[in-house]
Amino acid sequence: MNCIRLVILLALLAPVSVRAGGDEVVVLYNSRVPESKAVAEHYAAMRAVPAKNIFSFALTTNEVMTRDDFTDFLQKPLADRLEAAGLWKFGQAEIAGTSNRLAHSENRVIQSKIRYAVLCWGMPLKIAPSSRIEAAVEKITRNEFQRNEASVDSELAWLPLLKMDVPLAGPLPNLLYGTTNRAQLTPLNGILLVTRLDGPTPEIANQLVDKARAAESNGFWGRAYFDARGLKTNDAYFLGDQWILTGAEICRQHGFEIETDTNEATWRADVPMSHIAIYAGWYSTDADGPFTAPKVEFMPGAFAYHLHSFSAGTLRSATHNWCGPLLDKGATCTMGCVYEPYLQFTPNIAVFLQSFGNGFTFGEAAWTAANALSWQTTVIGDPLYQPFKKPLPELHAQLALANNPLIEWSFDRLVNLDLARGLRVPQLAQFLENVPTTARSAVLTEKLAGLYAEAGKPSSAIETYQAALKLNPSPQQRIRIRLNLGKKLEAESRGAEAVEDYQKLVAESPAYPGRDIIANRVTALQKSIAGANAPAK
Repeated sequence: MNCIRLVILLALLAPVSVRAGGDEVVVLYNSRVPESKAVAEHYAAMRAVPAKNIFSFALTTNEVMTRDDFTDFLQKPLADRLEAAGLWKFGQAEIAGTSNRLAHSENRVIQSKIRYAVLCWGMPLKIAPSSRIEAAVEKITRNEFQRNEASVDSELAWLPLLKMDVPLAGPLPNLLYGTTNRAQLTPLNGILLVTRLDGPTPEIANQLVDKARAAESNGFWGRAYFDARGLKTNDAYFLGDQWILTGAEICRQHGFEIETDTNEATWRADVPMSHIAIYAGWYSTDADGPFTAPKVEFMPGAFAYHLHSFSAGTLRSATHNWCGPLLDKGATCTMGCVYEPYLQFTPNIAVFLQSFGNGFTFGEAAWTAANALSWQTTVIGDPLYQPFKKPLPELHAQLALANNPLIEWSFDRLVNLDLARGLRVPQLAQFLENVPTTARSAVLTEKLAGLYAEAGKPSSAIETYQAALKLNPSPQQRIRIRLNLGKKLEAESRGAEAVEDYQKLVAESPAYPGRDIIANRVTALQKSIAGANAPAK
């Protein structure tokens, strides 16, 4: 598909050393939006970006810009200014011949001091469609891909190839899609790693780097939630489920607590989501279910992603689409699509999570997961965010030395890693019993209760869930523990205790969306208890 666009890309991938510092970043802001400059200055201070790497552009204050404005006022001026600042050098590169083409030369970036570009709140989000369609592309590209609307991020991502003849219609293949070598992700190989600090408000945009740095410092902890649709392998959209379920397995192997749903509908509002580190799901137009709650329990550094054709149709709204609402509720980074991308050209969440978990920066992992440039993907978050840079033993020792309560999550991950490696549940339950932190941690006590349940020790599970409720769990965690406790009590024919537990759930969480379901369950249990206690006739 789109072989002309493929031919213009690099035949050889140039090796470079891998760094992830502010000197590798250029920061772009809109001089017509005062808040844009403020976000740029805050980011530059947090990541030590040199002043010469900060550029302003006088652009529209709307989220949408025309193709001509993009070309004349952002794309070409940026390339010129990068060259003038000595951050890039364009030149002729000799490309060796292959069995499919002759040796030739290309005019592209041959020296680069930067790898990342950060677009700050107030920069346009997307490029409107225009009537211009390349004649050559019409002959080789499927009709649905003969379009030139795009996200600003994705269109800037191929900026290193600007002086080559790149047709502006249809997706441009990303030759670095799925690479496992971070060093290849460089302008020398035709890609600029573009992300944005954005969201419904400039305050939210500012916080993205703050939360990223917190997770880098103290660790990236929490639970991972995956909302698949239960599609069959012969379904045309099965690819989306495959990505999400593979992502869940990747996170399990990395030691996260995993919850997976495979119902066709998205998660209901009554599903208790606590300590969210990772969320990936699909497919609804606007944020729904647990993400409509007044407070969503995102952890510092949380990544949240919903696969939908227009998940990033706007970033200015806290209620429409998905990216804006997720950021408004506390996510640290996300991705989305500004116009219809078609499923195969949406980010591959499994590739992203594999790269991210293997120590890639957010910017590296995001563009590794995109199999097309010059298309619809926007990437929101600090591109330097690298939560898995420190090995777990080093983080654990750091938390222990500082007596940091987050060490509960380190123990939790150690147990989950051992589970993934095949260690027996009773051994791990015994390990947690002997960890002093467990006695004062709702997270570890809930984990221990789950291990008891899995080991076939229901009475111990019940007792331990009850203990966890006394250890100040988070609001959503408390609901989950109550629900699990109620189910275990019912299974052990302890109906009266289950009724008491469910009634406490509603009393403790009066706004719980599932209170009607709980009320019906309580009524059914009370009838069952009454029937069992009725005198025989």
